[in-house]
Amino acid sequence: MPEGDVVARVARHLTRALTTGPLVRAELRWPGLGDADLTGQQVSECLGYGKHLFIRTGNGWSLHTHLRMDGTWRVRRTASPPEALRGRWIRAVLATARWTCVGSHLGMMDLVRARDERRLIAHLGPDLMAKHPDLDGAARNLHAQGSRGVGESLLDQRVAAGMGTIYMAETLWEHRLSPWLPADRVPDPRALYATASFLMRRSADAPELTATGHLGAGLGTHVHDRAGKPCRRCGEMIAVAEVAAPPLARPAFYCPGCQELRRAGAGY
Repeated sequence: MPEGDVVARVARHLTRALTTGPLVRAELRWPGLGDADLTGQQVSECLGYGKHLFIRTGNGWSLHTHLRMDGTWRVRRTASPPEALRGRWIRAVLATARWTCVGSHLGMMDLVRARDERRLIAHLGPDLMAKHPDLDGAARNLHAQGSRGVGESLLDQRVAAGMGTIYMAETLWEHRLSPWLPADRVPDPRALYATASFLMRRSADAPELTATGHLGAGLGTHVHDRAGKPCRRCGEMIAVAEVAAPPLARPAFYCPGCQELRRAGAGY
């Protein structure tokens, strides 16, 4: 599932494309939205909140989408005559005279007044990709998870929004914390979220996605997707196991050498 850095990039690409002029094409292929017509409206901005995207128009409308596991937004030059774009999984087509944005495999879509956006994301915790994220609020939410594992808690968008398996693993590695450490035993939860926010924002601004700040094949992560390879800090082989119970189980990559439970002062 795309994480906060990916969503931020998508929002920027859509903003650059859709603010080039009024919409000359607006097709929403979603139950209940087939009759909605945004043609002629000017997109004012596209922005993310956690893993959610909002495309706002100057007329006060907001198109809300979520990429889920496989969703994408692709930007292409507007063809003349217009392309049919009949793909089975295409859910939205928004176009200006210059650029066409195609949303495929989208997992959510709503069309609401911009003033009503908040009700769609009211269940979410603080947005870690915000310019000034509420790290104190995120820290309080994490501590309130009690004995629940920190890895599972970091993935819960109700605690803080934007983090997925990549930045859960990379953040915990940076802090030498086991994914199974009880959330209320994390020594400095605010610092944990500060790290996650920094890593995602840096990746969003980099020439290519990177959780480490390094570019190139195999250099973008310290632990995620590196099972069986040596830890770049201690040399122990990276392992992977699940956090949370099915059907919410997710893979957590970690180093058994420098992310042991006892190193976090958990008393285990």
